[in-house]
Amino acid sequence: MSQDQHARTGNRLGTYLRDRRRRLDPAAFGFVVGRRRTPGLRREEVAQRANISPTWYTWIEQGRGGAPSADVLNRIAAALMLTDIEREHVYLLGLGRPPEVRYRPAEDVTPRLQRLLDAFEVSPALIKTATWDVVAWKRAAAAVLTDYGALPPGQRNILRLIFCDPRVRAAQYDWESVARFVVGAFRVDAARAGAVSEVGQLVDELRARSPEFAALWRDNNIQVHGEKPKRLRHPILGPISLEYSAFAVDGRTDLSMVVYNPLTRADADLIRSLVTPQTAAVTVSRRGKASERSAAKAR
Repeated sequence: MSQDQHARTGNRLGTYLRDRRRRLDPAAFGFVVGRRRTPGLRREEVAQRANISPTWYTWIEQGRGGAPSADVLNRIAAALMLTDIEREHVYLLGLGRPPEVRYRPAEDVTPRLQRLLDAFEVSPALIKTATWDVVAWKRAAAAVLTDYGALPPGQRNILRLIFCDPRVRAAQYDWESVARFVVGAFRVDAARAGAVSEVGQLVDELRARSPEFAALWRDNNIQVHGEKPKRLRHPILGPISLEYSAFAVDGRTDLSMVVYNPLTRADADLIRSLVTPQTAAVTVSRRGKASERSAAKAR
């Protein structure tokens, strides 16, 4: 970064920090209010809270003295009570890059996210964490993939289901390919979210329970979410083909939304039969009659 570029970046960073500190109430932090020429915290008060020298903080606001370190930016962000997105903005202004990821254990998803899941009429959709725990889903996901509500929260993990649940394994047309993809994509997601200790615990458990997982984990392959269709053997509907798409959740690096879109109109109609009770009996009956006709021809 050139000196001119740093000066412009420093000015933008200083302007943003100055605006944030002027929005804070000194009394809320135990400072004497008295007579102040400007609202908010003084520079020396921010410096005190950040445990840095007032001169250094003043230079940062003025765009002088070079780029601050990541540690200093973290201290300033904490001193100014910045949100995660505000802290990220400070890093982009000060260092030209986002901050290191900080994994947070999953919380209940917001009502807004649940409503978004429910908006997918016949597309199984779910929210998963960086360690692939399923924390929210819609009815179609429970009907087509797994009834997550019937499982204890600790067992709603996609890797545990793929490698340790015989029913989930049998439902995959190409289990080996699915397992390889899951491990490779999981490795990428967990690294992005910084979930080091959480990944270690899960990996140790799965290596002990599944020789296949242990072998795939040793391969150290990584994989991104591709466009290959997912084919399932459903116990009621029979063969189903789905397209797989994954989306980041804004403001939560540890969460992603996964949508399985029916590949054809016929697949969509089959799923609709499961999530729309009035059509379920008709659809199952039709499939039963079709099976009887196939059996009759075979005889």
